[in-house]
Amino acid sequence: MDDKIIIQHYWERNEIALTETAEKYGSFCRSIAENILHNREDAKECVNDTYLKTWNSLPPNRPRIFPAFLGRIVRNLAFDRYDQMTASKRGGGQIDVVLDELEECIPDASAGPGRDESELSEAINDFVGSLPERNRMVFVMRYWYTDSIGDIASELHMTESNVSALLSRLRNRLRTHLTERGFKP
Repeated sequence: MDDKIIIQHYWERNEIALTETAEKYGSFCRSIAENILHNREDAKECVNDTYLKTWNSLPPNRPRIFPAFLGRIVRNLAFDRYDQMTASKRGGGQIDVVLDELEECIPDASAGPGRDESELSEAINDFVGSLPERNRMVFVMRYWYTDSIGDIASELHMTESNVSALLSRLRNRLRTHLTERGFKP
């Protein structure tokens, strides 16, 4: 079913929207949640919460890119669940590694006087959009989907050392890109 039709079902409060969303985007949402949580049951709950949050968000929202809308919801829910799971214990999971990698080049919430998170988000989107396709894929797989370096290497037929080196160069370029736009890492 076309995304516009699915969204219209949400607006009409027709429960078929949930069935169609699960059928079309269930594995997409599950893979995002599992990459973050590394637990099938927690990921399944996150995906179910995603459907509920989507139901409650449509209307008033009418997303232009439905998979991106779902991806953002499931990703945020998975990160929230991850934070809850690790609040009382230290873990050596992939999320910690990914966040540590980005820490040196992404400014914190106080991006600077007169700057807000939407400006930072726009600057990062501009950077990612300017990358050649393969570099963009590596960057998004690592920092959006939180794929491991080994998984990225396998998926894109690269060596792990090539992926690591490319990610390092991309982080340096991102830091420069943000600094040129007045953000301080």
